[in-house]
Amino acid sequence: MSDLVRLSLSIERPLYEQLERLAAHGEFANRSEFVRGMIRDRLVHEAWQGDGEALATITLVYDHHQRQLTEKLVELQHTHHSAVLAATHVHLDEHLCAEMIMVRGAPGEIRHLADHMRQQKGVHHLALSMTHPRPLDPATARPSRRPRPLPHRKHRH
Repeated sequence: MSDLVRLSLSIERPLYEQLERLAAHGEFANRSEFVRGMIRDRLVHEAWQGDGEALATITLVYDHHQRQLTEKLVELQHTHHSAVLAATHVHLDEHLCAEMIMVRGAPGEIRHLADHMRQQKGVHHLALSMTHPRPLDPATARPSRRPRPLPHRKHRH
């Protein structure tokens, strides 16, 4: 286990009350876990602002009746084929579709792909969620350089 450091900070009462409210919503065991989570989120955000590697999902909702839209979205994925890992397509109703695309690569390339998809006529909404594909190194609080090996699972036949 890493060395823990105790710290204190000063914040305005309304901000403190919001911190307490956010920390108490069950996602975190306590205030310290909440603050650690915020710091990790910020470090990951910082990491994918640079030139390193990012893992992301692009989620979009669009009108599949829009002329040539489906073809344009597929063409964009083919143009960025080295980054696209997987895509899932869902029919929401007779007009709307949702697509979730998992991508891995340079943050700039991922943002470029998402921006081009967002600009297509008929795309109603696009959300980009990016993270770092490697865990934070507890010693440096930075993304580790080596990926963790995936656990080997034996398949039953």
